Amino acid sequence: MPINMMIIPAYYMIFGALILPLLPQKIRSGSFLLFPLLALITIWSFPIDHVIKINFLNYELILGEFNRLNRIFGTIFSIIAIIGGVYSYHLKEKGQQSAALLYAGGALGVTFAGDYFTLFVFWELMAVASTYLIWARRTKESANAGMRYLIVHLFGGSLLLAGIILNIYSTGSIIITSLTPDGSISSWLILVGVALNTAIPPLHAWLADAYPKATVTGAVFLSAFTTKSAVLILIKIFAGWEVLIFFGVMMALYGVVYAVLANDIREILAYHIISQVGYMVAGVGIGTEMAINGTTAHAFSHILYKALLFMGAGVVLHTTGRSKLTELGGIAKKQPVTLWLYMIGAFSISGFPLFNGFISKSMVVSAAGEAHFDTAMLLLLLASVGTFLHTGLKLPYFTWWSKSKEEIEPTKPPVNMHVGMLLAAILCTLFGVYPTLLYDYLPFTVNYEPYTIYHLTESIQILTFTFIAFWLLRKKLEGEPTLALDTDWFYRRPARLIQKVFVDSLETVFNYTEKLALSLSKEIIRVSRNPLILFDKSESDRDYDPDLHRATTHLLLMLIILSFAVFFLFSIII
Repeated sequence: MPINMMIIPAYYMIFGALILPLLPQKIRSGSFLLFPLLALITIWSFPIDHVIKINFLNYELILGEFNRLNRIFGTIFSIIAIIGGVYSYHLKEKGQQSAALLYAGGALGVTFAGDYFTLFVFWELMAVASTYLIWARRTKESANAGMRYLIVHLFGGSLLLAGIILNIYSTGSIIITSLTPDGSISSWLILVGVALNTAIPPLHAWLADAYPKATVTGAVFLSAFTTKSAVLILIKIFAGWEVLIFFGVMMALYGVVYAVLANDIREILAYHIISQVGYMVAGVGIGTEMAINGTTAHAFSHILYKALLFMGAGVVLHTTGRSKLTELGGIAKKQPVTLWLYMIGAFSISGFPLFNGFISKSMVVSAAGEAHFDTAMLLLLLASVGTFLHTGLKLPYFTWWSKSKEEIEPTKPPVNMHVGMLLAAILCTLFGVYPTLLYDYLPFTVNYEPYTIYHLTESIQILTFTFIAFWLLRKKLEGEPTLALDTDWFYRRPARLIQKVFVDSLETVFNYTEKLALSLSKEIIRVSRNPLILFDKSESDRDYDPDLHRATTHLLLMLIILSFAVFFLFSIII
């Protein structure tokens, strides 16, 4: 194996996933942190535009492509794997720890892949590893949601593979390059395959279905990798496809609208992933340097504050066993650390000045205005109102401050859960206060100043009016213990019919065939043991016995003599 191949960042994670179950429990959680740290060091050890290639069959595989875009995504994926490792430090389950590292390794593999073959392998690795983080909760709901999640992602992967094969057939190349909107089937199949992982409606329902049912720590990793690695692939292949502006804006609004209907705190956060990724998809569709910078910066920021929000919701679930707004409330004084660390994530996602959402989301909105997509810009601003309304106000108010129907006594969370939240909160604030720490490493030179009088005034006005509206309407925004129908209804509804036709009916046929084969075998065995039962039913209770059933000797001699006599007479007459 070439030395270069041994230092591909994704391999550290995958190696860690394989070796972790073999380590003693005492050092396993600490060792978890080592592998993303090594990956992070490796990412920054290569110069920009360094490429790692190998020959495979008649193709050249690009296993590592180290440019500015890949490096910033690889960096945040490694950082969040470290923070997630700290948050889940108390976890003793080897399966979850290995799956998390494998999942992170898949994301890094997708990030630095320069060819479609490598991309697809790591793409599918992510789907399988992330499914385990849902199943690991070991409830009936998580088992069903995990199966739906896996089926949907395998379907998306098959579309992606079909597009890749057609693309290779038409171009003769497996290198990932930017595609033009020429209407080719291969391009659209690849786009739909990637759009499914990006959670673009109507291909999004898997996200809000599965993430709330994952384990407490698994949801933190899920919030970071799948959608953002898909955004990176959109940037690489589909930058400038204006159809993505429409879908991006729709996502931004769709997510906040459905958050109104959600009652589970992690489901609210899941719908807000769709909304926030909508900004990134719109930025990809705009396709200018500023829009791509904004998309990249917002993906970086979103991974940090969304993980922080899921960690806060996870602490609530871990310590109370509850996750419904209608079942929570009145625990603000009992969980002050969790609450205020969560609020830093809420301030960040809502675009408060001095937090990282302020310096990244506004770049996408400004890019829309600069490129004269005025309607898109206004609708993205409108979506930011919904973000603050639900993640910054509704969720924390009804989870911690409102009166609960019964007294709730949360248990004390492991210290490492708060340490993980603190690390994410520090980074959310650090990049908000010093945006150049992020801007200096974006794909293109940044010519954007977030802290202008106009932007500050606009943000403060939006946040203030949103708070007033929430306070006036807060009783109407209280969660309802109902389920909101989403597009997954279309494949959930006929599920029973499909099961009856393709599973139950086939199972009945197989069971009948099996029963018939067993009966036939038993009958053959029974007849073989005593063929006389075919002529005499009284023989059915006993096996064939030569001494008992064989004809007597004198009878046989008499038959032989009689036969000779018959033949003799017949020969005389003839």
